[in-house]
Amino acid sequence: MAKKRKKASRRHGRKMGTSGHGARKKAKKSGHRGGKGMSGSGKRADHKKTLITKLYGGKYFGKQGITSRGTKINKIKKINLRDIEKNLENYGRKTDKEYEINLKNHKILGTGKVKNKLIIKANSASKLAIEEVKKAGGEIILNSSVNNKTQPIKGDKEKTTVQKKEAKK
Repeated sequence: MAKKRKKASRRHGRKMGTSGHGARKKAKKSGHRGGKGMSGSGKRADHKKTLITKLYGGKYFGKQGITSRGTKINKIKKINLRDIEKNLENYGRKTDKEYEINLKNHKILGTGKVKNKLIIKANSASKLAIEEVKKAGGEIILNSSVNNKTQPIKGDKEKTTVQKKEAKK
């Protein structure tokens, strides 16, 4: 009966103890690969990019968006009249002679021509957008909560605190 060869004897570089990994220093723990997890996936490390792009897409490397602390991001959605005109069926419903469109979370911008009579409910609108819609015989109805914000005058606050003190006495 023939003696069965051991697996180690079939490996490349068996006398060096590297099992096909080249130099011994290259086969050591995760330090050669840059560490566990996402470590080692820096600017010049291409060996983990495929994993990262699969998990995160293209938004892992580099800065995204506004990074300074003081700036507030404008989260109001914006839409052009051209886009509304192209997709009238998606945005609104047709009544007798006009389209009623509800875009209460959007700001309407004036790029594009309006051919139909539109009645748009929106958060805000540019002057040009309002003019374009009026030319076509429609109107833009703006949210009253956004446009009618009244700010207290500084003197009013002082008066109220004085009045409160006098009321306590």
